[in-house]
Amino acid sequence: MKATELDRKFDDGEDITSHLDLSRARRPDLRPKRVNVDFPLWMVQNLDREAKRLGVARQALIKLWVAERLEQLRG
Repeated sequence: MKATELDRKFDDGEDITSHLDLSRARRPDLRPKRVNVDFPLWMVQNLDREAKRLGVARQALIKLWVAERLEQLRG
């Protein structure tokens, strides 16, 4: 199949996954990178309280809040 035909199918909303080698697919810049951040005890306690209220882990809450803030900054 030519690239133009694949593009047309994609643009038309057709499922093109059968034409892709997904075993080699990757998502750039989404692999985890460990960082260390020191928070004062009061912040950790408040983070833990909010994480418990929402039923998520502290790390998940921090990642969610940082991602939301970065999206806001992007406009």
